[in-house]
Amino acid sequence: MSNSSSSINQFLLLPFADTRELQLLHFCLFLGIYLAALLGNGLIIITIACDHQLHTPMYFFLLNLSVTDLGCICTTVPKSMANSLWDTRAISYTGCLAQLLFVVFFMTTEYCLLTVMSYDRYVAICHPLHYGTLLGSRACVHMAAAAWASGFLNAVLHTASTFSLPLCHGNAVDQFFCEIPQILKLSCSHAYLRQTGLIVVSACLCFGCFVFIVVSYVQIFRAVLRIPSEHGRHKAFSTCLPHLAVVSLFLSTDFFAYLKPPSISSPILNQAVSFLYSVFPPAVNPLIYSMRNQELKVSMWKLLTGCF
Repeated sequence: MSNSSSSINQFLLLPFADTRELQLLHFCLFLGIYLAALLGNGLIIITIACDHQLHTPMYFFLLNLSVTDLGCICTTVPKSMANSLWDTRAISYTGCLAQLLFVVFFMTTEYCLLTVMSYDRYVAICHPLHYGTLLGSRACVHMAAAAWASGFLNAVLHTASTFSLPLCHGNAVDQFFCEIPQILKLSCSHAYLRQTGLIVVSACLCFGCFVFIVVSYVQIFRAVLRIPSEHGRHKAFSTCLPHLAVVSLFLSTDFFAYLKPPSISSPILNQAVSFLYSVFPPAVNPLIYSMRNQELKVSMWKLLTGCF
């Protein structure tokens, strides 16, 4: 690591507001979203873990997805709230490194899990007679472990590569949390290319997952449209729509964040887009999954009424 980067012991995050009143408003807003995400995802995790009727592949992957949502929002939001509350912008060098590592880890794992969940829906609808064979307990554990391992490996490689670059452009990060594009902006121009190869490999893997999800849903829709009864089609669609909504939200915000034209880029827009892909999904995913899932709602109600 160069002298310029080794001399940096903290980074300055981009605040959401400059006035004290707006800072406190930001704190209260993020606190409400944070508590909603903790409550929603925590309730899903506890419900699935406690109700043996929900010990199926679909809910097993949903439990893992809720864990990644909790991890993602717990990585970014508390530090942003603390900075607004105490009127500061600082995050330590180690804290920034850890934040970037965990953001990449949880988001990559979530993307892998969403890909696996599309396979789960594909097998359930297109090959229902082989569902128990193709998605047995061991297969589900292996797929979930592969998703977590892929997320961890990707996060370690990107974090090590990013923080090995010499930083020549100060320590002000144009974002409310540490993320790769904003750290790369601080690096020396000649060192920037070191990260390019790793980004290309990750982009190819993401595109591969995207193609897999699209192909899976094309096959699912073709199979559903061949179901003769309207009730059967409605039931099949109802099991897929929550996952499809979560995938659409995740991919649309991520793609816009990283593929938007530089001409429309600005600190305020970058903050808004990052909020949409890092904070908003963990808060609304539990609502999306429970809203149309009667089985999950009944189990949640039993859990709540049993506790009080």
